[in-house]
Amino acid sequence: MSGRPTPCSPKEIGSLFLFEKLSDEQLGRLCREGRTERFDPGPVYTEGEPAACFYVLLEGTVVLSRRVGGDDVEVVRSSQRGVYSGAMQAYLGDRVRQVYNNSMRVTEPTRFFVLPAGTFADIMREWFPMAVHLLEGLFFGTKSTQAAVGQRERLLALGSLSAGLTHELNNPAAAAVRATATLRERVARMRHKLALIAESPFPKDQLVNLIDIQQRTAERVAKAPALAPLEASDREDTLTDWLEDHGVEQGPQIAPTFVQAGLDVDWLEQVAAAVGQEILPGAVGWLNYTVETELLMDEIADSTTRVSALVDAAKQYSQLDRAPYQVADVHELLDSTLLMLSGKIGPRIRIVKEYDRTLPRIPAYPAELNQVWTNLIDNALCAMDGAGGDGTLTVRTALHDGRLLVEFRDTGPGVPPEILDRVFDPFFTTKPVGRGTGLGLDISRRIVVDKHHGGIGVESVPGDTRFRVLLPLTAVEPDGTALPSASSDGPPLTSEDRTTSQEQA
Repeated sequence: MSGRPTPCSPKEIGSLFLFEKLSDEQLGRLCREGRTERFDPGPVYTEGEPAACFYVLLEGTVVLSRRVGGDDVEVVRSSQRGVYSGAMQAYLGDRVRQVYNNSMRVTEPTRFFVLPAGTFADIMREWFPMAVHLLEGLFFGTKSTQAAVGQRERLLALGSLSAGLTHELNNPAAAAVRATATLRERVARMRHKLALIAESPFPKDQLVNLIDIQQRTAERVAKAPALAPLEASDREDTLTDWLEDHGVEQGPQIAPTFVQAGLDVDWLEQVAAAVGQEILPGAVGWLNYTVETELLMDEIADSTTRVSALVDAAKQYSQLDRAPYQVADVHELLDSTLLMLSGKIGPRIRIVKEYDRTLPRIPAYPAELNQVWTNLIDNALCAMDGAGGDGTLTVRTALHDGRLLVEFRDTGPGVPPEILDRVFDPFFTTKPVGRGTGLGLDISRRIVVDKHHGGIGVESVPGDTRFRVLLPLTAVEPDGTALPSASSDGPPLTSEDRTTSQEQA
């Protein structure tokens, strides 16, 4: 949109803080090669258009906004003379994409000093060559540093997750190895016992009864109920007395196994009636091997199932075998992240899940959302660890104003009010030296806001810190590509979205 040209006064231009140190000759050149224009209320330029001009406010009111999903979100409103916007990076040339990074409109008749982008770039390089070199170094250096440190942050997170996953895998794997070794020993003893039974002069009908009892005992093991410690101890004493009374010498060793398998005195009475007193001790020993074998196989099954679950969680977390953009269940992503981080969760930290399972699956980049969950959960655990390693982490999902809310609430000491607005700033961290780079929340903000067109905010008081992520439920296609959508309401804007300065509108 073009405004109405008005006379350009070097004196007026020189009164702005941006140009107050320029010479009369330089101010004259600005007026010759630039222009002043008056705009009626309405748009001046739109985000994403080629950045053709550099605008400096002379009088009036400007409003800058950013596109978030399908909505324009106001980020700056100012009436201060000298604030500027537009082609501010023209001096970088083709090394960066020269488009407007926001939209600008005016709410009343407003005048600007307008400088074409090419002229602005030439003047910057000619008048301020050293400043241009410094600005170029700052821009590209910060960009490169942020990328390198961001990669380092990801590697550190990956190392931590790998260590935790290795620890979690080691426990069930070691249990399976121990159970397998014991099972091999028990099977060998069972073969030996079978050989003794085969050589004995036991009647055939008693052997048939013994095999039938063995089968029913195995079935009973699979249905054994869990007993309270006191109840289990009482039952062990009762079984030990019964076994000793019936001539079974290993009663104290056998009784705990039988109790774990759900066998009781009534069951042993049935065994005694079926096989007779003569072979009862041998039959009990044979059944003991059967019970131990079944329990060991259950332990191996539980251990391998746990290993399989961990591997599935790792695959779900990494999303290596899935498309980058897909419709995903947020609860599956949260569960896989919590499982991956379980090695970092202290014994005195309680995890509470308040999931609304009626929420729909949403269009998202699951692997990147998992990184957001990792950063937010890790920060919460670190905060509670600093408070003595005791606390509660609550993960809640809900529907909020037409979007999916994911909230992480911890009972740590909280974020001091004076730095609350800075937590999403790059390189800002409250963690001890060596424990954080200050990019975790910045990366999370970029993933949620820039990539998913959602919102992320934080509220904190001592004992109650809440990070809230809002994600759109549906996808929009502004350019033919499926992308998430969002509304403009939700959590507060991040500090980067709210930031204004004296010199930049």
